[in-house]
Amino acid sequence: MSDGPVFPPLLTGVQAEDPFSQACAEARQGCDAGLVLYDLGLSVLQVAIVFAPEVPLAQAMAMLPLCAVGFQNALGALAPPEVGVHLAWNGDLRLNGAICGQMRAASSESDPTQMPDWLVVAFHVKLLPQNDTPGDTPDVTTLYGEGCAEVGSVDLLEAWARHMLVALNRWMDDGAGPLHKEWTGLAWAMGEQMTHGDLTGSFTGVDENFGLLLKTDKTTHLIPLTDLLEPAS
Repeated sequence: MSDGPVFPPLLTGVQAEDPFSQACAEARQGCDAGLVLYDLGLSVLQVAIVFAPEVPLAQAMAMLPLCAVGFQNALGALAPPEVGVHLAWNGDLRLNGAICGQMRAASSESDPTQMPDWLVVAFHVKLLPQNDTPGDTPDVTTLYGEGCAEVGSVDLLEAWARHMLVALNRWMDDGAGPLHKEWTGLAWAMGEQMTHGDLTGSFTGVDENFGLLLKTDKTTHLIPLTDLLEPAS
């Protein structure tokens, strides 16, 4: 087994105690795009990547579902075939229906019409139970708890990097259409009731920029993906 992850040539990997915060700090200092910060924790894998978008923020936010699809593709290739991986619009990563991780993002820009200097997308995934009574939280799970004990954090990180780059190249060559189609096929709770903020309605899909379409009794609301941006830590 290798000592650490090996990344494709376009990516540079650096170990970090807090990948999301450090990625934001490195991005503010003008680091190169493709910097991947990671923490191979015993019970949680944390990863963050820095992008330098060349499109307005509204379109650049596609990197959030793109990285999520990369995670699904990676875990799908490593996990037993009966394990189901789904992606929630709010960033939840679901394994056999329960939450096993979370996507998040931060940017130098908050105006969807402006081109950001940088965009950081990060995720964490729970590998092992963090207490002795995982049954107390049935909506939360781990890779170990869903039969993925043989999936190592290094293998998962390396596979994610490869699949993410494939998705990124396809997005650059073919636009958002193929990504939109693949993400929609993996979307959690499509057609079901969900709540975002003070709105509750039927999750009918996403628009071309992956904005949430939430249908209530009176109208269909569009919640832009930029609503999920966190302050740069």
